[in-house]
Amino acid sequence: MFTIRVQQDDFDLSAEHALIRARHRDVGAITSFVGVVRDINEGSGVSEMSLEHYPGMTEAALTKIVDDAAKRWKVIDATVIHRVGTLQPSDPIVLVLVASRHRGHAFEACEYIMDFLKTRAPFWKKETTPDGSRWVDARTADDDAQQRWETK
Repeated sequence: MFTIRVQQDDFDLSAEHALIRARHRDVGAITSFVGVVRDINEGSGVSEMSLEHYPGMTEAALTKIVDDAAKRWKVIDATVIHRVGTLQPSDPIVLVLVASRHRGHAFEACEYIMDFLKTRAPFWKKETTPDGSRWVDARTADDDAQQRWETK
């Protein structure tokens, strides 16, 4: 069904995109989102980011998020790959691909998945800055983005 992976290794956007196209002839749109490590956050330089997760629970949470999106929109296929471990600025962290017959469904489902991934998936991020290491707190903007789907 849907592809959900949590891994240390980098992912290949083109290869993952090609897999969806190869599995489905009825796709009219594939949206993609790739999140990358920023080199600055909250006014401080970031030299690396470490991501941790709760194995098993994380994959289950991601699966539920994608399943919920597929119930709201006409999702033909979806891929979510989230990296863990130590990453450097500009390294890709997360890939979300959503395939649908029409772009509107693909765009909305992709955005929904990212908004809920940021608030509901059990990942913990620690940044290394010139002032030392710090855990990244949840952002109000992420909660607000997730909340707007409750009213739609």
